[in-house]
Amino acid sequence: MKNLLAFIISFFAIVCFSFGQMDFAQNPIHLNRTNQPLVLDGKLDEAFWSEGQGAKDFWQYFPLDSVYNEVKTEIFMAYDDDNLYIGAICYSVGTDYIVPSMRRDYRAGGNDNLTFLIDPFQDRTNAFVFGMNPLGVMREALVSNGGRNPRDDWDSSWDNKWNGESYIGEGYWSCELSIPFSTLRFKEGEAVWNFNAYRFDTQSNTRSSWNRIPQNQIITSLAFMEKMVWEEPLKKPGRNISVIPYLTGGYNQNFEEKEAANYDFNVGGDAKVAITPGLNLDLTFNPDFSQVEVDRQVINLDRFEVFFPERRQFFLENADLFGRFGESRINPFFSRRIGSARVEDEFGDEFTVSNPILYGARLSGKLDNNWRLGLLNMQTAAESEYDLPSYNFTVAALQRKVFSRSNIGVVFVNKQALGSTDSSELYQPYNRVLGFDYNIASSDNKWLGKVFYHQAFMPYKGNEQFSHGARLNYQVRRFRFEWQHQYVGEDFDAEVGFVPRKNIFSISPEARLFFYPGGKLNDHGPGLETTVLWKPGFGKSDHQIELYWNGNFRNTSRLRFTLQHQYTYLFDSFDPTRSDSEELPAETAYNYWSFRASYNTDRRKALNFRFDPQFGQFFNGYRTTLRGSINYRYQPFGEIALSYNYSFVDLPAPYASTSLFLIGPRIDFTFNKNIFLTAFLQYNSQSGNFNLNTRFQWRFAPVSDFFLVYTDNYDTENFNVKTRGIVAKLTYWLNL
Repeated sequence: MKNLLAFIISFFAIVCFSFGQMDFAQNPIHLNRTNQPLVLDGKLDEAFWSEGQGAKDFWQYFPLDSVYNEVKTEIFMAYDDDNLYIGAICYSVGTDYIVPSMRRDYRAGGNDNLTFLIDPFQDRTNAFVFGMNPLGVMREALVSNGGRNPRDDWDSSWDNKWNGESYIGEGYWSCELSIPFSTLRFKEGEAVWNFNAYRFDTQSNTRSSWNRIPQNQIITSLAFMEKMVWEEPLKKPGRNISVIPYLTGGYNQNFEEKEAANYDFNVGGDAKVAITPGLNLDLTFNPDFSQVEVDRQVINLDRFEVFFPERRQFFLENADLFGRFGESRINPFFSRRIGSARVEDEFGDEFTVSNPILYGARLSGKLDNNWRLGLLNMQTAAESEYDLPSYNFTVAALQRKVFSRSNIGVVFVNKQALGSTDSSELYQPYNRVLGFDYNIASSDNKWLGKVFYHQAFMPYKGNEQFSHGARLNYQVRRFRFEWQHQYVGEDFDAEVGFVPRKNIFSISPEARLFFYPGGKLNDHGPGLETTVLWKPGFGKSDHQIELYWNGNFRNTSRLRFTLQHQYTYLFDSFDPTRSDSEELPAETAYNYWSFRASYNTDRRKALNFRFDPQFGQFFNGYRTTLRGSINYRYQPFGEIALSYNYSFVDLPAPYASTSLFLIGPRIDFTFNKNIFLTAFLQYNSQSGNFNLNTRFQWRFAPVSDFFLVYTDNYDTENFNVKTRGIVAKLTYWLNL
């Protein structure tokens, strides 16, 4: 009861910061209907481009945020029955544009590009993203959660049908986009959407946006948007059904287990059905994700599970509606749990295996401007080798917008075994979580936060089957302050979620100052981050205190220094090197200091690098870590990158002293805008694995691809091959 009371107090404390409206509808873009066909050549020579009212005055975001940008950008829009048309002219001081490669879905930083954010439901929380660069390379993405954190709220894996082209002229480059209404989600009868755009110009070294965004806010933030006004209310688009079948064939063999070669042929596919203009039904049958790029390996010196993001296309659209409840490490639904399961061998050791997904369905999207709905159901196959039963996964989420940009959400997650579960304690007949979240985002983005309460339901009973937390962030030009606290009960088992640690209460205050001196140093300032964890009934178990200074330079390089103190109490024995060496004993406490620095050079340079050293105490010994990356751009055909991580852990006898290496060369070569080759190598001494992953992709039609993927895994001691596989996959996007 006392924990529920704490949640209620947190909820009402945060609600009081949710009010506030901001009149941001100034100088809207006006779109005129046209019957003139668009010749997609990037030149903007059609008469209809100049008929509406466009966007011509961009505010500078970097290096200043209080003046109009001297290098002009102009945007125009029009539409017909089937498509939204966007045209833009990007004036420049020369033609020495930076375009690292011709690969789709490039990152904005370090190259010339123009990005458009479209919010059809005007909630300033979710948006479609389309972008172009001077060579006509396209990118698209989905933005969720207000775009407040590009790392978490930006999904560039989303893919859909649209087209665009660019043209380089004298003193400018221009682009034209044709976006089918069937690609977008919107409410029938609306005449106003939200819109913003931002540009990276490497020659003038400026970043600018149409609607002004303060420099202490993220340039992708959806809090700062203007209006785009249609000549007449939009009608419901025509039938919108897409079928994406696939064929795949391949070979794989496990040499380590001395298994025979396995040759496989498979057929399956996905379908997308627009139930309403804002609500989409995704269906999948016998899905195959062999073309998905392998995860980047890490050296794990922590005691807990490492998070790897979802990359499978089926789970991506509206993924925030299902997977953003709670916090990043108290998440009741993590889609990567579907298709993998924890099993145990005859010796009782646990490990993860993949179990095939038979079929699945997702209904997700907007009901209207205020309501969002998400329903997911997936069925996995049984695994006879480990007596793993077949599981059905069901997730239901409902979200209601309140005030200007905040929302209230409810989620229900159910994992249900179909068949006997008597073979192991790992296989429970069911696992369920019911959760409530309130997400706060003020109109001007100064206040951000969240409060949540989640309750688990399992066959066995416990007194601590819940988690709750609250976070509140206040940020203005000169400073930022954040308070966060979380509680995870000892019996809170969210089997379909990501909750690496239970039975903890934590607080995490953070403060930072910002100074803007001008000159070579654009902005800088000190900060303090603190995290303290307690175990109920025991006392403090961990803390981490970081005092840092962060600086951003005019040439786009970045520098950071961090002094860190950690306290760790080990409840269980633990080997920090994870090398099966002597473990540090349980019920021991450690205090240790370390220093860390990081430096990123100017990404506009063909050769750039990141250097991130750390050294100091580590448990009862010492650690030295050197990590970073070296990148070389061979414009416009691709990049060669080398990421590295070396850690030397020096612990007193009888504990291990060892060197750990992680080296990851990556070659990204683009023959043109439709043919790509990626070779990714990862040598990880900690896991004893050397991985080679090579992926060839040919986009022979819009959103239709041929993939050829070759993967090898070798033992790092003798370089004997462990596993090998090659797969060919053909997909085709068919509109019905």
